[in-house]
Amino acid sequence: MFVQEIKASIKQIEKTKTLSELAKIVGLDEKRDFVGIDLSNEELSYDIFTHADLSGIDLSGADLRSANLRSANLSETDLNFANLRSANLSETDLSGADLNFADLSGADLKGANLLGANLSGADLIDANLSGTDLIDANLRGAQLSGTKLSGANLSHAKLSNVDLSRADLSRADLSHAKLSDTDLSGANISAAYLFGANLSGADLSGANLSGANLSGTDLIGANLSGTDLSGANLSHTNLSGANLSGANLSGTDLIGANLIGVNLNRATVRTARFGDNLGISEFMKYDLIQRKAIFN
Repeated sequence: MFVQEIKASIKQIEKTKTLSELAKIVGLDEKRDFVGIDLSNEELSYDIFTHADLSGIDLSGADLRSANLRSANLSETDLNFANLRSANLSETDLSGADLNFADLSGADLKGANLLGANLSGADLIDANLSGTDLIDANLRGAQLSGTKLSGANLSHAKLSNVDLSRADLSRADLSHAKLSDTDLSGANISAAYLFGANLSGADLSGANLSGANLSGTDLIGANLSGTDLSGANLSHTNLSGANLSGANLSGTDLIGANLIGVNLNRATVRTARFGDNLGISEFMKYDLIQRKAIFN
């Protein structure tokens, strides 16, 4: 009888397709018993780990394509080079997780906690990071082209030299974020908060920054040609050497901004507010007033 039971269990194990099913057969609690275990390089695609506690687990190199990890605890987890393509990671705790070079393309990370996570070199193309907490996260070298980041908190995040072209950053908090030499061309950054961010040398050509708060931002040498900055707050911003040719500055607050060497050719400045600016000559002031700019 005992032998038959073992054989039946073996057959049942052979038929299992997911780790969750296997856990049930051997009497493991996936919400508790996977903490800290080594599952590196395992095939776990399409598995279900919803609400599981996987904190401290080693999943480096694991295949988790299309796995459901919604609301799981993956804090401090090693996910180096893991395949998480199209995985459901919404509302998951990934704070402090190591996702270095992980494939997260098309993954759902909406509302996830990625506080202090390492996402350097990660593929996040077409991923959904709306409302995600990315405070102090390392995203250097990550691929974020077309990524949804609306309402995300990227305060103090490291985004230098990152491709964010066509990304949706509307209403995102980018305060004090490091965005120097970043490609933001064609990105939607409307109503975003960028106070104290470093955007020196960034490419923002054709981006939508309407209503964005850029007060105190470093935009030295940035490319803002054709950018929509209507109604944006650029007060006390350092724009020295920036290219604003063809930009829409209607209703924009530029009081106290450093405009040394700024290119404002063909820029729409109707109702834009200037005053206490470095780099504005009397001739330039006259020209801007003729174009309906307002000087306080």
